[in-house]
Amino acid sequence: MHNPGSVTPERFPAQEYFADGAQFIAGRLTKGTSGQTHAVVDPATGEDVYTYELAGTDDVDAAVAAARAAFPGWSGATPGERSDALHRFAAVLAERADDFARAESLQCGKPLKLTREFDIPGTIDNTAFFAGAARHLQGQSAGEYSGDHTSYVRREPIGVVGSIAPWNYPLQMAAWKILPAIAAGNTIVLKPAELTPLTSLMFAQAATEAGIPDGVINIITGAGQVAGEHLVGHPDVVMTSFTGSTAVGKRVAEIATATVKRIHLELGGKAPFVVFDDADLEAAVNGAVAGSLINTGQDCTAATRAYVQRPLYEAFVEKTAALMESVRVGDPFAPGTDLGPLISHVQRDRVAGFVDRARGYARVVTGGEAPQGDLKNGAYYRPTLVADAAQDSEIVQSELFGPVLVVLPFDTDDEGIALANDTPYGLAASAWSRDVYRANRATREIKAGCVWINDHIPIISEMPHGGYKASGFGKDMSAYSFEEYTQIKHVMFDNTAVARKDWHRTIFGDR
Repeated sequence: MHNPGSVTPERFPAQEYFADGAQFIAGRLTKGTSGQTHAVVDPATGEDVYTYELAGTDDVDAAVAAARAAFPGWSGATPGERSDALHRFAAVLAERADDFARAESLQCGKPLKLTREFDIPGTIDNTAFFAGAARHLQGQSAGEYSGDHTSYVRREPIGVVGSIAPWNYPLQMAAWKILPAIAAGNTIVLKPAELTPLTSLMFAQAATEAGIPDGVINIITGAGQVAGEHLVGHPDVVMTSFTGSTAVGKRVAEIATATVKRIHLELGGKAPFVVFDDADLEAAVNGAVAGSLINTGQDCTAATRAYVQRPLYEAFVEKTAALMESVRVGDPFAPGTDLGPLISHVQRDRVAGFVDRARGYARVVTGGEAPQGDLKNGAYYRPTLVADAAQDSEIVQSELFGPVLVVLPFDTDDEGIALANDTPYGLAASAWSRDVYRANRATREIKAGCVWINDHIPIISEMPHGGYKASGFGKDMSAYSFEEYTQIKHVMFDNTAVARKDWHRTIFGDR
């Protein structure tokens, strides 16, 4: 059911990709059978741009069956064959890069320069990386560790993976789930967020065009409590990978544990941004604004808590506020736009609620409001800097997922690191210093899955991404992700050709 509303071909050139529905099962698009529909909304205008039928449990069953049927052939392909298919896949993605960028900007509200320069190139690079990594699924070298036997380790695909991706980086998160799974020889059913299914569906279609067999990649677009929970609990799904909030991650873990599934969770974050008094202040200010506002702050690794050593505190607040005020909020498709809307009016109002409540105990230095005029119909919120909040306040401790940075002072290095760690989360962090010993201490003592020094946000395909504490466990990207998607098998060969082994005497007979 396609309802394009008033969206123009320039904003949505890939409309034809979705004419047959929003479920991709066994290599073709179909309509969902739940009896319910859902609209993809352009958050910049509030207009519906695509209405589709949601998946029901029967659709999940069909997708899992397709993945299960495709598993023997795909897992039996050689690493070189899988690698070649992924290289072709990367080439198709590159050919369609602009269509992907526009669809991602439309459904998410991301500025087009962000999708063109970050989301899409990053996904293409990730695909190319796993094309190479597919040839390097190695176990431990063979050896005679017992003396009488030769042992080696096989790394094998585990089966059908059922994954759930979030709405903030729909294409990149789909790729992070799909690519390591299929590079390792598994098949997958992915459920994208209902708000943002478009680029996940395009991704699966591009894979089919590249020659990846039908059923290897399946997309189910449905409600979390219906399609999502059924997928996670499905008896033929052997692993689930989930990215999203910690609260929902706990529910996913409950369902998966009941059927003894392997679980990979990448959950919430509240990244600290620690500025020591010897830091390059201009670099720190630029890093704080970019790191807190990327994707309108809807990034689990975004800089959210800036701790600034007291000699630099006032200057940091003043300069950061001034730079935030220069950020251009506007239509994601306009050439001069730096910051687009949040994903929805519901999310915008949630963020605004945190800031409004903070006025009673902290100082809103700049921002703290939704723009009016030409932007009044969109889910926009101005870049916001909050200072002087207490460490235990909700705006410091809770994940807002919006364009808001909170700044607090600290005195000693011990205090700065302690404050950075004073949160349930541990996904990412950064430290800013010219002193190599200070910086090195921060990398050791800050409890997070990624610690940047004198930068914040960059990620690369070769390095792992994942958290500590309530931010979950397991890794996306890099060769480390294969630990999530492969089974380790120990194989042991007897070398003696002796019928009665010496150890048998522990069960029968004497030496």
